[in-house]
Amino acid sequence: MTVKKTWKFGKPFDEVNAISEYENGTLTEDQTVELFQHLVDTGLAWQLQGHYGRMAANLVDRGLVHIHAR
Repeated sequence: MTVKKTWKFGKPFDEVNAISEYENGTLTEDQTVELFQHLVDTGLAWQLQGHYGRMAANLVDRGLVHIHAR
């Protein structure tokens, strides 16, 4: 059984829509942190265009996003 991830804010989590909302500036700060935590957890932060890796690194440096050992 596959469990769909949901935002901690209730609605279903969809990477593409979340990234689109981020790029459109419609995410709250908490949603942005949640998105980037997901991108770091999945490794996508380091595979997408450079901005995402830099933003993820900035959030890690600020202690808002964490890199978990696998």
